[in-house]
Order: sequence, then structure tokens, then C-alpha cells
Amino acid sequence: MKFPKATVILVSAALVYVAWDLTRDKPDAGDPARFANPAANPVKRGEVVDWVVSRIPEHCEDITGEPAGNQAHAGCVERSESRNSLCRRAIYDSFPETIRSEAVFRDVALTMTDCLAQH
Repeated sequence: MKFPKATVILVSAALVYVAWDLTRDKPDAGDPARFANPAANPVKRGEVVDWVVSRIPEHCEDITGEPAGNQAHAGCVERSESRNSLCRRAIYDSFPETIRSEAVFRDVALTMTDCLAQH
């Protein structure tokens, strides 16, 4: 039986890529300043979605009128997080990968927020 060199090389390359990706500095999802001017500084759709998802606790405070730690707030966060992948799919199917205008940014953010907040 011949040794599968190609498989070993591909698996090794994949492991090196995963290790490299884990060590990269990720932009802070909570900094809305980087979305200030998408026409001059286009942003990726995934970054906007990640930012909206990072704000789930704040959205739930607004929706329930209850502070974090309250049962209603916790239920809202749990329901919103369970809808995350469904909402991401809907956004990824409906909007361009690169956002270059404030109107599209607003549409993505509001659509994602509305999708997460459906209870």
C-alpha cells in the first residue's frame, strides 16, 4: 500500500491555516466607528452581522424593558441566539458581500436585528 502523501500535505496545510487564523487579531465587533463611512471604507457583510449579534443583550434590554440578569431578558437573549444561524443565512442570501453605502448598511443591520428579535 502506497503512503498517501497528497492527503498528508493537504491535511497539514489545513491545520497550519487553522492555527494561523486562530492567532490573527480580530477587529473588535463592538466598535461602531469603523462603520461610519462605508462609501469610503467598505465593510464586509459578515462584520456588520457580527456587530449586530454582539449587541443582542442590549437589544433584549430594549425589547423586554428589563436589565440583564432578569428572566425575561435571559429568555430574549436565548431565543435571539438560537435564531442566529437562520438570520445569518437570510442576510447572506439577500445582501451583497461588501457594503459600500449607508443605506445598505442600515438595511442589513435593521433586517438582522428584526430577524433576531422575532419571538
